[in-house]
Amino acid sequence: MTSPRILVVDDEADLRELLEITLVKMGLDVDCVETLAAARACLSRTSYGLALTDMRLPDGMGIELVREVASHYGDTPIAVITAFGSAENAVAALKAGAFDYLTKPVGLDELRKMVQSALRMHKAEIAPSGSQSAMTRSRLIGQSAAMQDLRSQIARLARSMAPVAITGESGSGKELAARDIHAHSARSDKPFIAVNCGAIPEALMEAEFFGYRKGAFTGANDERDGFFQAANGGTLMLDEVADLPLPMQVKLLRAIQERRVRKIGATVEEPVDVRLISATHQNLSECVEKGRFRQDLYYRLNVIELRLPPLRERLDDIGLLADTILEKLAPPDARAVLSPTALEALRAYSFPGNVRELENILERALAFANDGVIEVADLALKAVPAPVSEAAPTEPTLPITQSATPQPMEFAASQADDDIPNSLPDYLDNIEREVIRRALAKTRFNRTQAAELLGISFRQLRYRMQRLSIHEPDT
Repeated sequence: MTSPRILVVDDEADLRELLEITLVKMGLDVDCVETLAAARACLSRTSYGLALTDMRLPDGMGIELVREVASHYGDTPIAVITAFGSAENAVAALKAGAFDYLTKPVGLDELRKMVQSALRMHKAEIAPSGSQSAMTRSRLIGQSAAMQDLRSQIARLARSMAPVAITGESGSGKELAARDIHAHSARSDKPFIAVNCGAIPEALMEAEFFGYRKGAFTGANDERDGFFQAANGGTLMLDEVADLPLPMQVKLLRAIQERRVRKIGATVEEPVDVRLISATHQNLSECVEKGRFRQDLYYRLNVIELRLPPLRERLDDIGLLADTILEKLAPPDARAVLSPTALEALRAYSFPGNVRELENILERALAFANDGVIEVADLALKAVPAPVSEAAPTEPTLPITQSATPQPMEFAASQADDDIPNSLPDYLDNIEREVIRRALAKTRFNRTQAAELLGISFRQLRYRMQRLSIHEPDT
């Protein structure tokens, strides 16, 4: 079996020699070149397990090579060497498709770890597809176009060491997405540590993240590792990262930039090798504008953004999700199914709490269901229209409320009691469509004012207009 071959691109003879000696001692074959042109020639005729390039070369920038390798040699990871303190270059390289980066002066231990990680990833990518069946199973359930696109993005993100910022509403599955990224990466056999930043008291944050030495403070009876040490070699997920206090953000930024942490009570820093994934339901850019989140930390964490769609944007997945959840909730040797009308009612619901709310609804409904068959009444959905009045039809008025949650609208019956609509969702959609159109007409299609008039957010109004095919009239 031949050894993996590494391509080193650098115009400094001393650094090339150091890298070559280190890689050869690892049992690897090495090709060293000085220019972009020579690197392109090597890539065209040889398959490499890793390419390592300096950012500044005599005939161009290393980031050009990063883009070419990412586009045309997808099975070859590429890493860059940046000058000390050039964080912007490192971020730009990661966004362009670099697997990882090293800073000058190059630490040989960091180099070895990075090379081993890259070769594991390269080996996994060229392995037969059947051998990766365990890796390719996703925790994110759904066959909608949005979910298929999400899983495709996760597969691409897993190839890189770039920090990922996962955004999405509460309950949409941000931690599941982070675990999928880790499981598909070359770090899958290393620890995955998830930390809820909002659940740690501020006074304990530094000790929890970086650890402490014995005797560092009262009660420190033993030495203890922090989250960074526990995740060493693997992935560290910072959930609800927007809740970090500003003093901790400064310390976290240094740990990310230097890839070193200092335990409380220690005099020296120790290297750590972690991939960072952050998640929040808040808008981090707005937090930066308001001064609640450091801009430099934002750019370090938000190298690549992954947006999780809310459940209301993939209602076609409701049936599959419900079946999976009920299979998990149902007692052994017992059935748990949704009636057709109950499934339609779920598909007509907006799910402000996303998949987590669906789980809670089904768990409660299963407790009330007869013989495991869940009916509409068992769901006890909150968004139930008010009872139909028998009064004569009158012109309905728009509901005006300052609450963020729209209240159920009372409307007069326009049909006889025995004239039941064939489709309740379509009937309710027609009512909602008419009310939204009237609100838009009253505000001359100013969607911001219409949303305020209806007591909903601008995003909710925009979603409802898309779902109900409401368009601005031609002027």
